[in-house]
Amino acid sequence: MAIDKKDKQVGDVVNELQLLGVRFVYLQFTDILGVVKSVTIPLEQFLDTIERGKWFDGSSVEGFARVLESDMYLKPDLSTLGLLPWEQDGQTAARVICWMLTPDGELFPGDPRSALARAIEKAAAAGYRFMVAPELEFFLFRPGDEDRMRLLPQDRGGYFDLSTGISASVRKEMVWALHDLSIEVETSHHELAVGQHEIDFAPEEALRTADNLITARYTLKAIAQKHGLDVTFMPKPVEGVEGSGLHIHQSLVNLKKGKNAFSDTADEYGLSPVARHFIAGQLLHARGMSAILSPLVNSYKRLIKGFEAPVHVTWARVSRSALIRVPRVNPQKLETTRVELRNPDPTCNPYLAFAVMLRCGLEGIGQKLPLAPPVEENLFALDQVTLERRQIASLPENLGEALGALEADQVVREALGDLLFTKLLATKKREWQEFNRQVTPWEIDRYLGVW
Repeated sequence: MAIDKKDKQVGDVVNELQLLGVRFVYLQFTDILGVVKSVTIPLEQFLDTIERGKWFDGSSVEGFARVLESDMYLKPDLSTLGLLPWEQDGQTAARVICWMLTPDGELFPGDPRSALARAIEKAAAAGYRFMVAPELEFFLFRPGDEDRMRLLPQDRGGYFDLSTGISASVRKEMVWALHDLSIEVETSHHELAVGQHEIDFAPEEALRTADNLITARYTLKAIAQKHGLDVTFMPKPVEGVEGSGLHIHQSLVNLKKGKNAFSDTADEYGLSPVARHFIAGQLLHARGMSAILSPLVNSYKRLIKGFEAPVHVTWARVSRSALIRVPRVNPQKLETTRVELRNPDPTCNPYLAFAVMLRCGLEGIGQKLPLAPPVEENLFALDQVTLERRQIASLPENLGEALGALEADQVVREALGDLLFTKLLATKKREWQEFNRQVTPWEIDRYLGVW
């Protein structure tokens, strides 16, 4: 259920929560990895929290602060206030996403939400508003036995298949729960792989969309659990089938004109010079952004040839192997002109992802970077010699390579800020080192009997 906050005093909002039977409020924020954290308070404390904030110890939260710098407080952003549809029956709860502030009342530089806020301010200073519309892919599974594969696909549908089974019903319930949280969904459907689904979000301003994605991840899990199912946003949970991506449609709105700054009917692809420079900026920094957009060891099991996931740093209209695609738009609806970035996956922290995407695009605009010609043919069919001759770069092949590219990219570092950059790099390097120490079942099967 949506809460009416328009033109209301803070006290009126709290009174409305009381009338709706709300007993608790979750004060939510995310760590640097995009994992949702929360502090639960009774409704009676909410008014004081709105006015003064709620102090908490951030020393144990991934990437936030050292023990001696741990005291911070949460300041609710009332525009994110909403009821959790699955928490009813006498336990009605609301959630609100919070800004993290230092004891001096400043935005904490280690808060991922603040990194996006800084990028949005930079875009506004240049005269633009950043609009994004993600396509969230995920797998629905039925839990298996402990001694076997933990999760098993629970349907047999394919791409856009019409299904009357439990997965279709659960997906509709998920969409309705998102609607109750004021998140607008444009479409939902079955995806290519068995047990794989997609929910497409309407375009909104970047901060709100990032909030919506964070909310959607735990909402979908909560609805699935009601039906004895599990949801995973792991990019490649099943070998040999398509992985789950988070294709992100992007556009800029010209603040003075109130129109889509990417549209130009005189251009073959319908792209304005601003759009072309924006794409060029993202292509130039694609490798540096990779560890933010595809943040797991597992992410790079998805970014391989043969599964409609991008491998090479190119743009196109038709080719699904391109990193950035320019969808066709109705000539009567030029405001829908957009560019689609295809390498992010659902495990990325959307605050950091949108921040680096925006800053790299703005860098392209500011530097008036030229855009290379599109590559419309199937890149997977080109051999390495041809790729090198045509100077077509590739995305990193693994997380370690992506972290090296991140470390060398000054624009991405500035987008994150020194604190987030340092903490995230250290955290991800530990993850990569832990992975490299593992002896996998594949190695045992492959080598033990031979060597």
